[in-house]
Amino acid sequence: MWSFLHLNCINMLRYFIIHKPYLVLSQFTREDDKLCLKDFFKVPPSVYPVGRLDYDSEGLLILTNDKVLNKLILQPLQHQKKQYWVQVEGLVTPEAILQLQQGVSINIDGKMYKTLTSEISILNNTQIAIIPARNPPIRERKNIPTTWMSITITEGKNRQVRKMTAAVGLPTLRLIRFSIGIITLQNLVSGKMIELSKKSIYDKLGIST
Repeated sequence: MWSFLHLNCINMLRYFIIHKPYLVLSQFTREDDKLCLKDFFKVPPSVYPVGRLDYDSEGLLILTNDKVLNKLILQPLQHQKKQYWVQVEGLVTPEAILQLQQGVSINIDGKMYKTLTSEISILNNTQIAIIPARNPPIRERKNIPTTWMSITITEGKNRQVRKMTAAVGLPTLRLIRFSIGIITLQNLVSGKMIELSKKSIYDKLGIST
């Protein structure tokens, strides 16, 4: 009986959302003494991240052992919306917003690639107010202003958002993935995790079970 129950626990589908801190690898094993997810989150050994966030990026990650959900989220045809809150160096002009909305050319593995259309806006004061300070803080130059903007994309090329802002002359200083579908970081502080049911996460991602 114990073995049967233990096996059921191992095979149970689990769903977590986490707020990955800055300078943490999106994996459960360390490399070169860098912090990894295992240093912050305790989950069953069968659970892994869906996709990834760069070491120097922060924000929302989904963890699960549901291989079907993993494939559905990462499948390009799903057009799953991912919203990033991005602090850039400089003032964002209407021309830059239009360029980003229409797609810009970025370098992917040595080849130029034009990004798909995206949703771009400037964050309002209420949104900026809920962004926690980063540790360590970003290095700001006194004579150069910074701007917080929202960038929503449906694809996920390597370091895509950073390359997009750089393409319009706006280097990224800080990048936070705020949402995937309608799952958001709202009230989830850095380094924390919550568990969701299968129905809840599928519904929030707009995926039929």
